[in-house]
Amino acid sequence: MISFDLARRLHDAGLAWSPANGDRFWLPDRDLDETVFTVSDMVVEVRDQPAGRVFAFNGTTEWALDDVEETEAVWLPRLDQLLDVLGPRFVSLTARSGGHVVLVEAGPRREEHVDVTADGAAGRAVLSLLGSSLR
Repeated sequence: MISFDLARRLHDAGLAWSPANGDRFWLPDRDLDETVFTVSDMVVEVRDQPAGRVFAFNGTTEWALDDVEETEAVWLPRLDQLLDVLGPRFVSLTARSGGHVVLVEAGPRREEHVDVTADGAAGRAVLSLLGSSLR
């Protein structure tokens, strides 16, 4: 799983997310900082409301969470989801001593993104590409 810090940076950079069953997310600044939630029709549903999407927490009265706006949730994408975001820019994922490297095509050049975990390296690659598309 990517770190909460990297997930927040991806969120703040505008990484698009269409919540689906099995997706993980967390809710910063709600005294639940270490809690990871999973979207599930049985527990956390995504509901379209007139004002936008909300997460409906079924059976979680102990946390007093009825609905949370989608923009408040920070997605914790899996490796396969991050690679999907990279799309054709993704070149390779390799293991190196002490970590992993994701190689991507960024315009006319190639970039390496390194992290201890494979999904962390892919997340860093996505973050870099989001940053370059904002320029």
